[in-house]
Amino acid sequence: MSKRLLYLSLAPAAMAAGVGTWIFWKFDPNLPGNPFPPCPFHALTGLYCPGCGITRALHALVHGDLVTALGMNALAVGLLALVPFVVLWHQGWQPAIFRPMARGLSSPWLWITLLPGFWIARNLPWFPFTLLAPG
Repeated sequence: MSKRLLYLSLAPAAMAAGVGTWIFWKFDPNLPGNPFPPCPFHALTGLYCPGCGITRALHALVHGDLVTALGMNALAVGLLALVPFVVLWHQGWQPAIFRPMARGLSSPWLWITLLPGFWIARNLPWFPFTLLAPG
């Protein structure tokens, strides 16, 4: 991919990120009347899915509240921290020190284990698992 094409493809992503940041800054998902839909899985079952709390976590992150964001969805916040590394890796910046992390993140077994494990753990009613539930 040429550099020009790369920059042209990153421009819409950067604009979407900017608009998304503004939306999360402007609207509080914790208040009634916000434009964000509730989690359909939680509404139907009363259980938390792996994505429950991401909207509130992003709102907290945009406002600089890392502790609240981690309390809403620790997995999503942790994975969000990896996004710059993944983007840079795919753009050719591949230092040897990050190769083990790249291999681990590309392993399907990581995701087959991590996501269902997080899903189950955050719905268990005992401490310390209750800390994984949003809010």
